[in-house]
Amino acid sequence: MREKDFKRLVYIALMTALITVGTMVIQIPTPYTKGYVNIGDSFIFLSASILGPFAGFISGGVGSALADLLSGYVVWAPWTFVIKGLEGLIVALLLKKRSAKKSLVRIAVFILAAIWMVFGYYIGGAAMYGFKAALADVPGNIIQGIGSVIIGSILVESLSRIKYFKDLKQG
Repeated sequence: MREKDFKRLVYIALMTALITVGTMVIQIPTPYTKGYVNIGDSFIFLSASILGPFAGFISGGVGSALADLLSGYVVWAPWTFVIKGLEGLIVALLLKKRSAKKSLVRIAVFILAAIWMVFGYYIGGAAMYGFKAALADVPGNIIQGIGSVIIGSILVESLSRIKYFKDLKQG
């Protein structure tokens, strides 16, 4: 294994762990669908922005699903893997274009990914608990998305200026 590939694998593992911890640090339970509001999406945005599509999907999906498993929300883990993995993939793919490096475009991409997250959890909640229960959790997921867009934007804006993180970016 080449040194660059090994380093990249280590960074993906570190971002996965950061997403897991970031998801578990603040958890506000949502009673209707037995889920929780958290700020883990902001770290998914960071991972996807710095490391690209593969890392965005893997670290977002695995890190968030692992948080569900470790926090006792096992029933949500498969849904979370898909929803958060695709959220990271959406961010990374949309940010691949050079014009997407601008702050306002990046924020718009994060908002789009957050909308996907709200929709994904609405569908997951509806499948497990019914549409009425899932609808009751939408406001909490919207708040989660807004908070994560703000935090993620600050993190990415701050870290993207550091040469070290620029070198991690893979086309």
